[in-house]
Amino acid sequence: MKHRRTSCTIAILTALLMFGFAPTVGAEDEKELSLEERIKKLEKLSDELLQHELADHDLEDQQQKRKAQAAGLRYGGSGGLIYARPGYSNPRAVIGGYMDLEYANLKGPTNARRNPNASFDQTRFVPFIYSDVTENTRMAAELEVEHGIGEAELEFAVIDHSFAEWINFRAGVILLPVGKFNLVHDSPINDLTQRPEVTLRVIPGVLREPGVGVFGTFYPTRLSKLDYEVYITQGMNGFSKDGTPRITDAGGLAGARWQTTDVGLNLDNNNNQALVGRLAYSPILGVELGVSGYHAKIDPESKRPLTIGALDWTFMRGPWEFLGEAAYTTIKGNDRDLDGRFIGLPERMFGWYGQFNYHFMPTFIQQLAPKYFSDDSIFTGVFRVDDVNTNLDTPGLEGDVFRITPGINFRPTEDTVFKFEYQYNFEPNRITGRDVMNDGIVLSVATYF
Repeated sequence: MKHRRTSCTIAILTALLMFGFAPTVGAEDEKELSLEERIKKLEKLSDELLQHELADHDLEDQQQKRKAQAAGLRYGGSGGLIYARPGYSNPRAVIGGYMDLEYANLKGPTNARRNPNASFDQTRFVPFIYSDVTENTRMAAELEVEHGIGEAELEFAVIDHSFAEWINFRAGVILLPVGKFNLVHDSPINDLTQRPEVTLRVIPGVLREPGVGVFGTFYPTRLSKLDYEVYITQGMNGFSKDGTPRITDAGGLAGARWQTTDVGLNLDNNNNQALVGRLAYSPILGVELGVSGYHAKIDPESKRPLTIGALDWTFMRGPWEFLGEAAYTTIKGNDRDLDGRFIGLPERMFGWYGQFNYHFMPTFIQQLAPKYFSDDSIFTGVFRVDDVNTNLDTPGLEGDVFRITPGINFRPTEDTVFKFEYQYNFEPNRITGRDVMNDGIVLSVATYF
């Protein structure tokens, strides 16, 4: 509008100057003005008007920027300065997460599930934050509240910086690539409620540690893909401050994880760090084989090494899936306390699981309620076998578990799942010489949000 007004003003002044009706010029002087002088006066006057117009535009731009800034801050005055950070006026972060609710009704005490009573459990509430800071820098973090009580724990928090697809830098509390399940353990993703026992004991559940490293992807051929991750991290703590061992038959490695240590501020108990990595090869779409490992010293004097070696596999063809994982762990000297006394705790562990999934959606069910069952709705039949022994030198202890789990789940959409399964648990009771009777049903619902 202002540009149009200026143009009209210049046109009027031009006409006045050209035809001798300029209000600022006297009648006598007007006769003496040549056409050239009139043009010069017009140019000068036009420049002044344009400068004035540009000044008005600068002022308007500043006002608009201030309005946008105020909208980003949301709060006026100096109190709003706490929100004057990158991202608030130009949001880049995504907030989401997942939660689940479980119900278990088992016949008796079990080594795999510690509560023998029929119980509901709000097992996990996990909010996450993801942000693209720049085109090459990203941040991701997850918090976790377990069983509906207690404080939120940091599940992972990393800063990623990409140089190229084949080389990326990562720093923070890293979800460690020991096996594949530790990287894809979210409840809504998995088709059974209970996590595989090998990923809870031989590889401790949700294994994460602070550290740095690199990851990336190569394409050896037109159809194949090779992923890698390598990190240097804090390392596990095998002993409490009072010298009590933290690796046991019942819990396996779970008590030695970084976040469970009683060393002040979750710091390391020695001067050695852990080395961890995974290599995954996919020759064609639907097939992946992974090999991974973890090595650290776990005692204050750095004389007792812990090593985990793991294999994982995924095969998908049509509606069928076959996936699984196997892990072998050695803990040198864990059968003795720090003073050298024999205590008989495990030095070798082994476990594996194999799982078949079959995805299906009967046509007659879709026809019964076509508005409810969408193209994303799916049923999945599941059959899994778990076998774990946390003390290979002394079989039949609390960490010796064999389980068969058939189940079925329904997903109205990809992000939400209702699960039903029945566990057949074969766990030895060394006192009676018979297996513990602890079979039962497990139900759950889980969703992303």
